[in-house]
Amino acid sequence: MPGERSGHEHVTNHRVGDGDNTIVTKLSPWSMADTVARLSAVVAARGLEMYAIIDHSVKARDIGLNLRDTKLLIFGSPAVVTPLIDAAPLAALDLPLRVVVWEDEYRTLVSYPTPAAVARRYGLDRELADALASIDALISAVIDR
Repeated sequence: MPGERSGHEHVTNHRVGDGDNTIVTKLSPWSMADTVARLSAVVAARGLEMYAIIDHSVKARDIGLNLRDTKLLIFGSPAVVTPLIDAAPLAALDLPLRVVVWEDEYRTLVSYPTPAAVARRYGLDRELADALASIDALISAVIDR
């Protein structure tokens, strides 16, 4: 429910992937609506651009299907992602940054690709890869109390 907490007092950090730690999932102590609002506010406060919020669950309902509350947020900075895409054009498949906020029963979760996995996938050097690392702090700012 909007405005209500998801019922968990602590944040967990769970990484999944094929032994490669490619996705990080964190538990938000906030409701879905509050987590999305907080993420949008943190993105704006850091001078980043919110390119899109795709509500997969609404699109599913529009065609008569049920899907847990699931929203994909796409955000970033052209100044940051342009050099990355210039160095590795296929990095545009993962950039700008994408975060999915989703519900699992009564929990709100936030998932995103690990910066290291994105850097490895496209062979980005350390300097370019470091530009992606800010997502961890950004998500922590969203879910920390």
